[in-house]
Amino acid sequence: MNRPHKAPVSVLIPTKNEEENVAECVQSVSWADEVVVFDSYSEDRTVQIAHEVGAKVVQREFDNFSAHKNWALDHIRFNNDWILIVDADERVTEALAHEISELVERKPKVAGYYVARQILFAGKWMRHGGWYPNWNLRLFRRNRARYEARIVHEHMLLDGQAGFLENPLLHNDYRGIERYFDRHNTYSSMEAVEVYRTLEAEKQEGFLPPLVWARGPERRRLLKNLAYRYLPARSLAKFLWMYLLQLGFLDGRIGFRHCVLHMFYEYQISLKLEELKEIDSPVRRKYRGYL
Repeated sequence: MNRPHKAPVSVLIPTKNEEENVAECVQSVSWADEVVVFDSYSEDRTVQIAHEVGAKVVQREFDNFSAHKNWALDHIRFNNDWILIVDADERVTEALAHEISELVERKPKVAGYYVARQILFAGKWMRHGGWYPNWNLRLFRRNRARYEARIVHEHMLLDGQAGFLENPLLHNDYRGIERYFDRHNTYSSMEAVEVYRTLEAEKQEGFLPPLVWARGPERRRLLKNLAYRYLPARSLAKFLWMYLLQLGFLDGRIGFRHCVLHMFYEYQISLKLEELKEIDSPVRRKYRGYL
């Protein structure tokens, strides 16, 4: 019996202990010709479930986000020219699936596409606060994109022209506030390391590159570094920017909580950045290999 035609797309799903998410994620990309779960030696049933729902599984020990995913792009032998990266807590909607399938069949000349993430927090879509559209480069031609060398919140750099997809990618990973705190505690440490490294490099070079020459992720990064260096009460400024200037208050009670949690996240980064300046601090010892 002939296998039904599927879109010539290879989907990469990075995982680590995602037994609650992996089945739904894989099922949301079942329209693709190939689905690869790229697992970091999960300690739960992630790998077993991935096999049960028909995904291929490749495993590698996690080191940091950009190096890990770049390894996958370099070493996994994908079957197709187009690659789509989807996190386990994300879902490709039916509308987005149809759009991608029709698009790749037309053989477009661009090298990749940005997709807007539709972020849900506590079950509510965060329409405001600067969170929609949350553009990410996720669909690209093989060998035409790589992640920048950052250990967290890495952006993908594309070799060629990019387009924008019309339909959003659904992001929904609210597994309780404890899980949220645990994840952002780790992310804030890594982000503090990246800010520290960047500021130290700029100090050694003796100048801050002019913003006028920066584009996309580079420009946002420079603005963030300027804020960490010169902006007082950065965490409070982040809350005011999200809640007032970006209309986060329109998302109601859950929107307020979301803005407060991101204010606290920024405060964590600031505190850890101060700790990194201490030669033998715990956070510096933990991330010594990146400093």
